[in-house]
Amino acid sequence: MASRRAFLRASVGMACGAALSRPASAQVPALVRTEGDRFRPLAIASGNGLRAVSRAMELMQQGADPLDAAVAGVTLVEDDPTDHSVGLGGLPNEDGVVELDASVMHGPTHKAGAVAALRNIRNPSQVARLVMRRTDHVLLVGEGAVRFARAHGFAEENLLTDEARRIWLDWKERHSDDDDWLPPATQPTTGPAARVDWRAAFTHGTINCLALSANGHIAGVTTTSGLAYKIPGRVGDSPIIGAGLYVDNDVGAAGSTGRGEANLQNCSSFSIVELMRRGAGPQEACLEQLRRVAKTTEPRLRDANGRPKYDLTFYALSKDGQFGAAAMRSGRRAPMFAVHDGRDARRVECAVLYRVDR
Repeated sequence: MASRRAFLRASVGMACGAALSRPASAQVPALVRTEGDRFRPLAIASGNGLRAVSRAMELMQQGADPLDAAVAGVTLVEDDPTDHSVGLGGLPNEDGVVELDASVMHGPTHKAGAVAALRNIRNPSQVARLVMRRTDHVLLVGEGAVRFARAHGFAEENLLTDEARRIWLDWKERHSDDDDWLPPATQPTTGPAARVDWRAAFTHGTINCLALSANGHIAGVTTTSGLAYKIPGRVGDSPIIGAGLYVDNDVGAAGSTGRGEANLQNCSSFSIVELMRRGAGPQEACLEQLRRVAKTTEPRLRDANGRPKYDLTFYALSKDGQFGAAAMRSGRRAPMFAVHDGRDARRVECAVLYRVDR
């Protein structure tokens, strides 16, 4: 009986894998598994993560745990005031306050940690890792998360940089004609004091980083300042295990950037890992999940052709060393993601569900 059940399970898995094997819009990367039980370390990240994958790879090649390597990688981005999607310099909520979200997940232990609506602490990924390691909880939010970070020696600071403040004020002054906010009468057009167009800077940007170590262990981290100008207290998908991040050490890992609400309504990272469990490659699993999200998108978020008009990108890697990413939509040029396969760091085109003119 046990053998028969195993045969049936294998048959179902093969059928699911065949059903998902549709042509993809980008080449599926080759396997990077090496001989025996050893793996060539692999790190992938969102398009703003080239430095992150380089740092993560450097540490894994020195023997670091993949979670510590991934967190060290994204810390470089959290510390960068010119990246307005995360950490120091992230764009604030509608009140001008930077609120950060992050999650981590460790494949070997299947443990996770997260923080949400964290204020005044620039490295939420590090705090999330401490939640995983030093508490019996998974998610801490708001003031409780700040107190926890302070207890572990994190310094509080104002995360709203001068540039991010200027972008936020531009939004305050321009986004409505029904309030009393007015832009300055004159504004330089060049130089550091020039106005930054808040529409161009508007972001639900994030960094996701997934890592596979030489011993086949997998980990991941997602960290963000969330949707720019959000209602205070809004929490997106990034700190939610199964949405913004999910890791199964026997299968692979997935993470996301983009419209968090669409991801939250579909538990996408968990679904991508389950698709890989049933035989789909990482890229096709990301594309299939985008199809599911697109199908459930409400009318007000669709364009004239019925396609979702928001950005959402998924990233995934599998236990055997395959990797891929897919975006909901793009113009003539596809969005990019970062990869380090142990030889070099590079950007690779994401597969795209909908090619649209922008």
